Amino acid sequence: MKNMVLSERVGKIKPSATMAITAKAKALKAEGIDIIGFGAGEPDFDTPDFVKEAAIDALRAGKTKYTPGAGIPELRDALCESFRQDEGLDYKRGETIISSGGKHALYNIFQAILSDGDEVIIPIPYWVSFPDQVLLAGGIPVFLNTREEQGFSFSVEDLEKLITPKTRAVVINSPSNPSGAALGEDLLRDILKLAVERDIYVIWDEIYKKIYYGQGKLRSLPALYPEGRDNVLVCGGLSKAYSMTGWRIGWTLGHSKVISAMSMIQGQSTSNPTSFAQYGALAALRKGTEHIGPWLTAFRERRDILLEGFTKIEGASCAKPEGAFYVFPNISCWFGKQWDKGVIKDSYDAAAYLLEHAKVAVVPGEPFGSPENIRLSYALSTDDARKGMNRIIEASEALRP
Repeated sequence: MKNMVLSERVGKIKPSATMAITAKAKALKAEGIDIIGFGAGEPDFDTPDFVKEAAIDALRAGKTKYTPGAGIPELRDALCESFRQDEGLDYKRGETIISSGGKHALYNIFQAILSDGDEVIIPIPYWVSFPDQVLLAGGIPVFLNTREEQGFSFSVEDLEKLITPKTRAVVINSPSNPSGAALGEDLLRDILKLAVERDIYVIWDEIYKKIYYGQGKLRSLPALYPEGRDNVLVCGGLSKAYSMTGWRIGWTLGHSKVISAMSMIQGQSTSNPTSFAQYGALAALRKGTEHIGPWLTAFRERRDILLEGFTKIEGASCAKPEGAFYVFPNISCWFGKQWDKGVIKDSYDAAAYLLEHAKVAVVPGEPFGSPENIRLSYALSTDDARKGMNRIIEASEALRP
């Protein structure tokens, strides 16, 4: 073809930085190079056996055909029951949809609620796909600055200043990827009250809700202010709390009108999620997260190794994550320093330096909206976390003014 033309929407988006760095680290490991990979956004633990067995039983029973596009009724009902028991929220089947992962659920949300020129407010730092998914739906990302010294939080007044007649939604991801920050209940309640007042959606991404190191448990946003339930689109899934990233099971709970629109979009694109994976998900929801205690113990130990390590790097800082499995240190103290192959000017250079010099893979902060930071996932063995952190410390000391 002489004139290979692509759509304008493709030119608006970028490849996923996290997937790119993970793929590069895996390629280097395949070559026999000893790479410590802090890039992966998935737990290093295996999917619980009872989930695997449920999927295997489904395969053996011939449950390998098409299912209803929005998911099997049993799974949607189990999702409602889970929220009834955990949150005291009474969702109906028609207010749920099962999608091919949390990312797919978010994509469908933006496609369903945005028209060209609609604005979506996204706090910084943000998960890398939020802005691109907004752009793909014809929307405009509007970025809300947060305060690193306050754990990447913000005030409801900060949010209100950005709301315009074109504002359609605000995205809240708590605990956050990349920072691990969990917003306080009072702030979340005020955000939802503001959303009701200004008639906008809150897209509530709670994919890391079960990965929490504080006291008690984190609540789903509509449970904090039930009067605002119709303004919330709850997005979640099984990837993180059950280590089911490859199973691709996510969901949305929300007003039936939005769910119906999402179902039409899904029906004309991917159709149903994988049939037998849904039966594994059904087992997961029915049994709950009894398995997660040891995971949290291991995550907390690795987190603390990294936090202590960054205190040994002069000029670096690192907010303490309350959830998820990432640290997001500020390494701008390296900017302007040199190594054999040049000067470190930004977080891309910092990540390249660590990969080549220290054989450590991290993700640059720029794609998350924070050019002074890098993201490290501690979803790797404790020994690797310690070894990799020691390499980072040594690499920092090797830089020249």
